[in-house]
Amino acid sequence: MNVLQEAEALLAKMTQAEKAQVLQWVVRDLGEAFPGIESVPGVCGGEPCIVRTRIPVWVLVQARHLGTSEADLLRCYPTLLAEDLTNAWAYYRAHRDEIEQQILDHEGA
Repeated sequence: MNVLQEAEALLAKMTQAEKAQVLQWVVRDLGEAFPGIESVPGVCGGEPCIVRTRIPVWVLVQARHLGTSEADLLRCYPTLLAEDLTNAWAYYRAHRDEIEQQILDHEGA
C-alpha cells in the first residue's frame, strides 16, 4: 500500500472535524509552495528554478530588470511557457530579498 492509499484509508475513518484539521495542515504546508518552481540540492546550486529546466528564477528577474520583455524571454528560452514566467514573478514577489541576493552574488561571477 502506498502513502496515498494509506491516506485515503485514514480519511475514510475520520470525522468531518478531523478532515477539516488535516485540510488546514495541508493548506498551511502548501502556503510556501510555488507551482512550477523548484529548488533541488545539487541543481543550479539549489537555487529556485523553473521546473523542466535549469533556468534559475534570478536569471529571469535580472533579465526583466534589464528591460527584456516577456516575449523576448520566451523567444530566448524556447522551453519556457508564459505560465513559467507568471510563476517566476510570483515567486520573486514572495521572495524578493532572496532573489535580489542571488542576483548580487552572480554579478561578480
